[in-house]
This record gives sequence, C-alpha cells and structure tokens, in this order.
Amino acid sequence: MKYTGACLCGKVAFEVEGDFDHFYLCHCERCRKDTGSSHAANLFSSTAKLRWLSGEEEVRTFNFNSTGHIKSFCSICGSALPNIQMDGTLLVVPAGSLDSDIPMRADGHIFIANKANWDFELESLPTFDRLPGEDEGATKG
Repeated sequence: MKYTGACLCGKVAFEVEGDFDHFYLCHCERCRKDTGSSHAANLFSSTAKLRWLSGEEEVRTFNFNSTGHIKSFCSICGSALPNIQMDGTLLVVPAGSLDSDIPMRADGHIFIANKANWDFELESLPTFDRLPGEDEGATKG
C-alpha cells in the first residue's frame, strides 16, 4: 500500500509505502498532552518506508526526557508527523496526518487506565455537521 500525508500548513508532505502492523488509540498522559485530546491515534509498522516529499527541513523531533516517547512535528504549524523509533525498526504515523484512507480499524485502546476523566460515553453526544449555531441541525450520534 502507498499512503500520502501532510501537515496542516502543507509545507511538509510525505509518503509511506508498506503495511501497518498495528493501529492503537493511546490514552497515556503523554499522548494526551501531545495531542491536546483524549488520545493519540497512531499507526505502527516494522516494514513500511517513510519518504519525505517536501519540507523535511521543517520537521522537528522531540524525545520526552529521552524516554522514547517521541513526537515529530512541523516547525511551522505544529502538526504531528511520522517518525522512526526504536533504532530505526519502528515507523510511527499519526493517523490524522494521512490524507489517504486507512484500510484498517483501530486494534484497540491502550493505557486506558490513564484516560481523561471526561472521556466516557462520547459516542452518545449530539453530532453536528458544522460548528453549532451555523447549522442548527444536530444529528444523533
């Protein structure tokens, strides 16, 4: 499979060729801080290859206290980007950075004991096609 992706500002673009081994939604405190959300959604591959199409010079990588909790991001817009970990043996791709469809469902939630206290029954909340107020038509999720 071949996947393409980019950052929000479009300065960094990349291609991933190969298959993903796993797709996890991580609720650990570090991933919640990384994303500013309830969890990170990351794809993992031990065989896929990453190729930067543009903007590689704008990619920064942060290794939290040298713990192996690694995040790569665009230095212009801050968007999460793929990175290579574990001495080059593991490619980690933030699912939201891909422009291509992902042909697999997440394997599961990890570090669920650390999930945010507000992260429950989210599927029961109303859903909106637009920002509430722009379109009064909420649909039930």
